[in-house]
Amino acid sequence: MQTATSKLTKKYQATVPKNVRKKLELKAGDVIAFDIDNDTIKLRKARPIDLEFSSALIPTLCEWDSQNDEDAYNDL
Repeated sequence: MQTATSKLTKKYQATVPKNVRKKLELKAGDVIAFDIDNDTIKLRKARPIDLEFSSALIPTLCEWDSQNDEDAYNDL
């Protein structure tokens, strides 16, 4: 098993290491998915079904899309 690391910025962004990008065949603009299972998180290239699912959810989440919510939950 290989391990790769990346440092988070102040905006919680990270660069995907080159060996990971190569293994997943990632290119700029690709979407990635995080599979979360308790304490284990797997990163993978998003599939079309992932994008469809996300797009379908967006309209249902608008009730939490306000500046007050951003301010209240920004530190999480």
